[in-house]
Amino acid sequence: MTRAHIGRLAGSAAVASVGVFLLLPTLIVLPMSFSGAEMLVFPPSGFSLRWYTRYFSDPAWQAATWHSLVVAIAAALIATVLGTSAAMALVRGRVPLAGMLRSLLLLPMIVPAIVTAVAAFRVFSVVGLTDTLPGLALAHALLGLPFVVINVSAVLRRTDPRIEAAARSLGATPWLAFRRVTLPLILPGVAAGAVFAFLTSFDEVVVALFLTGIDSATLPVQMWSGIRFEINPVVAAVSVLLVALSTAGFGLFAALRRRDA
Repeated sequence: MTRAHIGRLAGSAAVASVGVFLLLPTLIVLPMSFSGAEMLVFPPSGFSLRWYTRYFSDPAWQAATWHSLVVAIAAALIATVLGTSAAMALVRGRVPLAGMLRSLLLLPMIVPAIVTAVAAFRVFSVVGLTDTLPGLALAHALLGLPFVVINVSAVLRRTDPRIEAAARSLGATPWLAFRRVTLPLILPGVAAGAVFAFLTSFDEVVVALFLTGIDSATLPVQMWSGIRFEINPVVAAVSVLLVALSTAGFGLFAALRRRDA
């Protein structure tokens, strides 16, 4: 066996080890969600769908799920509109200090979530947006904005600007050229950014803990409360559903990337 073969085998083994390490918690949660026990135990005792039934029949869990969906959709829409506009300005426009502005737009990915949560709580408490779904949607839109800017900017850089110039030379207004020419070309990047913004909002817990109350709790906040006060397998069942949703979202992202390629 040559050194090249040994190197490939070692690399494959390292990747497989990292994959198992990352997936192991999920693989443990999955059987726990079907446990017949009253507590979170592993290995599970018996097989039961009672915790999934409880999730779908409990008004508190359903309200939290509805809040998460509403907030995530609103946050994704806001982040997509603002992020696409910012990416267009940074890539196609002549914006002073474009590099600094791009770094500022990407800050929510770098700054710890607790810092963003404290800052948002301080500002929103002044304007009365704490414990409201619109306030949380705005805060989550800020967290999702960098993903839209990154994805749309990457697609714009691969798009020939002469196509837009040709549309303008034929009499199209800037808005018509964007709607009829540019937007269809960058749509995979816009959609991928929207998917990431949605998933970021739907799974986020730190900012939601600061900005929500009893009447506006999201699903991650409800799970946090369930772990602190109940510790029953409903949390495991919801975790499996969230993993399934995230997997579907990343599958959609991969499909959009293949279409863009």
